[in-house]
Amino acid sequence: MPARFLNEASFREKPANVLFAGFSIITLVALFAAIASGDWLPAALPLLVLLFFITIVDFRKTFYLLLFTIPLSTEIVFPGGFGTDLPTEPLMVALMLVFLLFLFRHPNALLPGFFKHPITILLILHWAWTLIPLLYSTDILISIKFFLAKSWYVITFFFLTGYMIKGVEQLKKLFWIIFIPLMITVVVILIRHAGYGFSFADVYRVLSPFYRNHVSYAAIMAVFIPFVWYARTWYPSASTKRVLILISLLVLLIAIQLSFTRAAMGAVVLSAGAFLVIHFRLVKPAIVIALLVAAGLVGWLASGNNYLNFSPNYERTVSHRRFDNLLEATYQGEDISTMERFYRWIAGFNMVSEKPWTGFGPGNFLEQYKSYTVNSFRTYVSHNPEQSGIHCYYLMLAVEQGIPGLFFFVLPLIVALIMGEQAYHRSKHAEHKQAVMISMLSLIIILILCVINDLIETDKIGSFFFMSLALLVNFDLLSKKEKSAHD
Repeated sequence: MPARFLNEASFREKPANVLFAGFSIITLVALFAAIASGDWLPAALPLLVLLFFITIVDFRKTFYLLLFTIPLSTEIVFPGGFGTDLPTEPLMVALMLVFLLFLFRHPNALLPGFFKHPITILLILHWAWTLIPLLYSTDILISIKFFLAKSWYVITFFFLTGYMIKGVEQLKKLFWIIFIPLMITVVVILIRHAGYGFSFADVYRVLSPFYRNHVSYAAIMAVFIPFVWYARTWYPSASTKRVLILISLLVLLIAIQLSFTRAAMGAVVLSAGAFLVIHFRLVKPAIVIALLVAAGLVGWLASGNNYLNFSPNYERTVSHRRFDNLLEATYQGEDISTMERFYRWIAGFNMVSEKPWTGFGPGNFLEQYKSYTVNSFRTYVSHNPEQSGIHCYYLMLAVEQGIPGLFFFVLPLIVALIMGEQAYHRSKHAEHKQAVMISMLSLIIILILCVINDLIETDKIGSFFFMSLALLVNFDLLSKKEKSAHD
């Protein structure tokens, strides 16, 4: 048998044999290399080759694998400071390349009107603008890396999702593929956390390797709440799936509470209000009010340097080991994480004042902000050992991409919310209405979280951001098709 398998004629007659033989050789070489070097990385080569082959043959399977790994991914920092999320980021890159080739051969693969949809056009403008501040970047290499990462997020989670999720049945499949691994991570973390008595001070100990911090953990649960809330209606009362979903909803709400993440708790509560705003056709006035409040607050703080009135007492601004103490300290301006945000936000506003049109270049806040800070807002963690960002995505855009960059980000979101409301009320199909509401509420939760966090360029949240926009485009197109059929 081995001789026949290695026979040259057999190779010509059965190409599968050639592939199998090649894969076997690669596997053996990789295993020997791993054993010889004492490093596990060479042993991963056969898996990468196999994944590459599967992606070429049927990228749909790889897309579903990517969705499955979002809750399970882990952040890895290699020597030299290069960091990535494994296995999600390599999967994004592979899917981006393969899907671009697929679109080149099948330009009509997405729903008719997808590329001409206002949300798509404005999102492309947001993406394209990133190239302008890149040309003026204080560190062009960092900005190029940012643009490339942005590209595989947009192409994979917006355009590929637009191709893959064209109806409710595909949305249900997406739900279960993400739901299962997410609940596994939540249950594992809750069990670990129970060993510490669900202590606020020890929550960070139980998150590895799935989540970088408690904000990332709470955020993905909050963003997924609308999916779980509506998924329960897909199945009959007392059915196994419905009971499981209802139990999981309770578990997620408890887990969010035990994550002790103020932004996630607030976002979930506000999403209930957002539902009412959408249901009663109040999205436009709500957007106007939100923009006026934001502009008024920023203008008031900047006028006469009013922001200086909120400078903290350095000695009293400390971290807290009890959540109730944290809430009290937040109100009194003595919580270290809140005051550190103010410290960086002030630096951010000073940077915007210096470069309002082009910014400092995508990804460059961290390298530049220290010289723009105000010492009276300094805290014990201002040396920033974690190398974390500005903790406000909107301000970060203005700093790194100029005020036009912020405008090109906010504009497609305003249009998405307005058109989403229209699609919700236009649709005659109950499950289509639910799909629109799921997408809008998840998007709104992300937008709320981004007020005090930087989350769009993370796989846990950025994936849902672009998928929500893609779903809004598709279900808006479907609702228009429904209306035309009824007219």
